[in-house]
Amino acid sequence: MPIRSIEIKCRHNDPDLIEKLLLKYGARCIGTDQQTDTYFQTVNGRLKLREGNIENNLIFYQRIESKGLKDSKISLFPVVDSSLKLKEILEQCYGIDKIVRKERKIFFIDNLKFHIDQVESLGSFVEIEAIDESGKMDTLFLKNQCEKYI
Repeated sequence: MPIRSIEIKCRHNDPDLIEKLLLKYGARCIGTDQQTDTYFQTVNGRLKLREGNIENNLIFYQRIESKGLKDSKISLFPVVDSSLKLKEILEQCYGIDKIVRKERKIFFIDNLKFHIDQVESLGSFVEIEAIDESGKMDTLFLKNQCEKYI
């Protein structure tokens, strides 16, 4: 079953302030991940292989690209072994679209995931993601969760 996610990402020039606010609201930090996201060419949706020291997943998601809150359906497959062979196979099948490297500090408050990112060649970003893995939360509830922290 796909995971449902409502998210917003925006530029931010003061990651220390964001971290202080998150900790003030009781966020739990799970660490800082050095991530490489390899996006593959697809006909629909997005397919990426995320390689990090915390998160390692093959991720397919579909969403309408728009400004503001984005509603996504995500299929996630944990990659436990070295992803080098998997990456080679995906590259042969689909071709690489782009590669994004970032340092990502990851926080949680309940089902909300917060990222403070430093993206190579792009700068600082913050992302709020309301995640529904159960299929029981409606769109309005997830949007309200995001808007509370915007």
